[in-house]
Amino acid sequence: MISNIQLIFDKENEGNQQNFVPKMDIDQTELDEILQASLLRKDLPIPNIPEINIVRHFIRLSNKNYGVDTGIYPLGSCTMKYNPKVNETIVKLPGFTRIHPLQEENQGCLGLLYHISKQLGEITGMDGFTLQPAAGAHGELVGLLIIKKYFESKGIKKQKIIVPDSAHGTNPASAKMAGFSIIELISNEFGEIPLDQLEFAMQDGDVAGIMLTNPNTLGVFDRQIKEITRIVHENGGLCYYDGANLNPMLGICRPRDMGFDIVHLNLHKTFSTPHGGGGPGSGPIGVVKELIPFLPIPCLISTENGIVCREIDNKSIGRIKAFWGNFGVIVRAYAYILALGSEGLKKVGQIAVLNANYLRILLQQKYILPYNRICQHEFVLSDQGIPNDITTEDIAKRILDYGIYAPTIYFPLIVPGALMIEPTETESKQSLDYFIEVMNKIYEETKQNPELLKNAPQNMPVKRLDAVLAARKPILHD
Repeated sequence: MISNIQLIFDKENEGNQQNFVPKMDIDQTELDEILQASLLRKDLPIPNIPEINIVRHFIRLSNKNYGVDTGIYPLGSCTMKYNPKVNETIVKLPGFTRIHPLQEENQGCLGLLYHISKQLGEITGMDGFTLQPAAGAHGELVGLLIIKKYFESKGIKKQKIIVPDSAHGTNPASAKMAGFSIIELISNEFGEIPLDQLEFAMQDGDVAGIMLTNPNTLGVFDRQIKEITRIVHENGGLCYYDGANLNPMLGICRPRDMGFDIVHLNLHKTFSTPHGGGGPGSGPIGVVKELIPFLPIPCLISTENGIVCREIDNKSIGRIKAFWGNFGVIVRAYAYILALGSEGLKKVGQIAVLNANYLRILLQQKYILPYNRICQHEFVLSDQGIPNDITTEDIAKRILDYGIYAPTIYFPLIVPGALMIEPTETESKQSLDYFIEVMNKIYEETKQNPELLKNAPQNMPVKRLDAVLAARKPILHD
């Protein structure tokens, strides 16, 4: 922003355009009573440039941005789907915008929080929810603190968490931050957890449980999930469900029915609220009945006199965020759930799976698919076998030239040269067909004109950056 404002000053016109600030309609005596003399300036350096030039400058900058309102955004494991604009209208209603969390309890807003908690419980099968966590990783930390407090309440000290190699990167980080050490399980040839490895790991009496995403980052559903959760439970552990990939499961399969005890959801992904660029987000945590006392406080309870807050519970892990979480994100998610209803949510899951498999079948005709199975919401291609030493990064940079945001690259790490693609349910067949056309064109370019890809992007305002130099010598100021 500093550089943009400086650019406006640099473009200052020397012509007849003259900006001015009207004189204040209060006299100097009144002004002296309001402001100290040291705070007043005689001159205000406003650039001598017409308003229309300023507006056009910032509009041009905005046109260089790309988002879900611009085109397909196949960013794997992030569920970058279209956000209905009616949700934006609803969240701006005066009843939501003209309140403050420190004012007297607002039954309307508390009621919304209570009802969405119940809805999320129906969707996941969980008995209790907290809406406080500000993001998915924050939710993970809360879930792990609950696991830790649960065992401590029983006088048991467990210090290890099982995490598969197909997990999201935040899983081991969150476990470590909660004070656990990590046992990594290596996926088998189907992208699933080997039961023999799991049984061996659970023989260690120090294991508190497992963190698992299902479907996982490969986009495959672990067909042995009930057996996995059974093994963990029989060995005294708890099962944590990373809900970042819940989008294809909506209305089809609930984490509780898979055998999980704790789940976090990403309202900013699955339930269609804007995200990216560091926020905003929301990562509610749901738990089975036995773990409800450990949820963060305050909790909402429905009574004869309305919704009330319970501030004290000796088993609670305590408050983990100010007030009730990111309220605006929660309101948008509530509107989304009400608009779709149970049948609409189920259709979301079905179309997400349909779209992903449509792309998978057609793209694997040219690109290698290491885990060649029916996928759920996403799938992962590899750059193995691409002609002329073209890499995943080259392909991703070239995709930008065709006006499409690039998919996630080099993740998950268990796939060499990974290209993770998630179309979501909100993309039309025409949009998917264009993406396929672009990917096929790029594949032909790898054979006929590899230098084009190695120097991509060609058409962007900024050409390919030196990633190594940017990491070693970042420019953090203007």
